[in-house]
Amino acid sequence: MTISRRNFLKIAGLTGGALVAGGGKPAHAQQTSEGGIEFNGMLIDTTKCIGCRACEEACNEANHLPKPEVSFETESVFDQVRDTTPDAFTVVNRFPNEKDPDKPIFVRKQCMHCNQPACASACLTRAMEKTKEAAVIYHKDRCMGCRYCMVACPFDIPKFEYNSPTPFVWKCIFCNERQMRGEQPACSEACPQGATLFGKKRDLLEIARARIYTEPDKYVHKIYGEHEVGGTGWLYLYGAPAEKLGLKTNLETTPYPELTSGFLYGVPLVFVLWPSLLIGLNYLIKDEKETSHGEQD
Repeated sequence: MTISRRNFLKIAGLTGGALVAGGGKPAHAQQTSEGGIEFNGMLIDTTKCIGCRACEEACNEANHLPKPEVSFETESVFDQVRDTTPDAFTVVNRFPNEKDPDKPIFVRKQCMHCNQPACASACLTRAMEKTKEAAVIYHKDRCMGCRYCMVACPFDIPKFEYNSPTPFVWKCIFCNERQMRGEQPACSEACPQGATLFGKKRDLLEIARARIYTEPDKYVHKIYGEHEVGGTGWLYLYGAPAEKLGLKTNLETTPYPELTSGFLYGVPLVFVLWPSLLIGLNYLIKDEKETSHGEQD
């Protein structure tokens, strides 16, 4: 049986089209798989935070991490804006208050636990996983150290143990084991001011809207995390511009996995189709050469 160049390319095109059509189904399933799930969440009211850092201490204790840095007479941990580290999943930073310079604003930073986490979408081994409780957890036994999760995260949260002989990626896991036991996360339990409130995300949004409505001059009329990157499990209320509090404001409302789904599903097709096309073309060229030599003889 012989096959012409035109028929070969037609078959290859139809095969590629079928694979592309099949490759789009997982993306659709990802968009609808969360329907009916009511995630837990956390509401951070920065107007209530006093910078006591009880959340940091509780977080480190719950995750068996070293005790948080302490303030010294000559240097304060608030002198510089800190980032999360493998030894600190939660950090509190201080920002100036333009309305009242004597009352600085304290803002927590930790994993935002996105509704559709980019880190989990980018992970080749499913080391990052979104649970039904809302937490984005990390399975170190599955991790191959590619650090794609770090590149994918819009909030720059996962941190790698560069100085460890057996490095892993670490971040806040929303006290998932405590949630599974029916307990609240350690940080919200330790907060003395109610600045960190745990509950169902739907209820927290209602509380946040009520606070903005009853005290419109106190809050910026926006709930950070409600729409950013498709919505996050952690929500923020604040009384100063978000960009002055270390919160990213250049994020889209579309979940990051949806922005890259076409590319991610296209990558496997390259590995499937490209070798097949090369082999097929090589076969056609070889066949044409043999036919040409046969006619000359």
